[in-house]
Amino acid sequence: MISWKSNNKQKSESVLYKIKLKNADDTVLLDAEVYEWLTSDPYLAKVDFINNLRKHSSGCAVFQKTWKKSDGTFKTETLYLHKVIAEKFLISTKTKTENLVGAKNNNKLDCRLENILYRSRAVASRKRKTSSKTGYTGVYQENHRYRAVISLNGKSMHIGMFDKPEEAALAYNRKSKEFYGDTGKLNIIRRTKGDGTFEDDTT
Repeated sequence: MISWKSNNKQKSESVLYKIKLKNADDTVLLDAEVYEWLTSDPYLAKVDFINNLRKHSSGCAVFQKTWKKSDGTFKTETLYLHKVIAEKFLISTKTKTENLVGAKNNNKLDCRLENILYRSRAVASRKRKTSSKTGYTGVYQENHRYRAVISLNGKSMHIGMFDKPEEAALAYNRKSKEFYGDTGKLNIIRRTKGDGTFEDDTT
């Protein structure tokens, strides 16, 4: 576990915690108040929840434990970290239609309260991982060029043809912002900087 303080010297809410996952090199990011609750709640402390988080195939952090029942059979308990946090701290924002837990930046390991939200099934569907071989949502290779398409009102809309997948991905992003605003999915394009490091861009 790693913790650090933000630049502005404020109270404990400015402290963030990084928690290493058991089965991966990834970490989850938590606010101080969330970390304190996860480590002090009687049940979660008893099962050592915070130290037994694993990365799920869906990309989120999960706690799993198998219990032996009185009849000799076994039951597996599964708790998704982002859902546990939402049900404790954000339940007042849950509505009849916005009842699925997601991440604003689409990274479910970023479990800061400002990044977790309840959203509708339609929004969750737009945010799901792409099946395109290019790695970008709405981008498909056709011969030596790349087609950008987006779904609107249940129909596929052609955006254009491009020489590079990154160009098609950015064209998709522009249409996604135009049609869906903050609830639209954006492709993240990784660029190499002059010093050899990387930066992620969506514009």
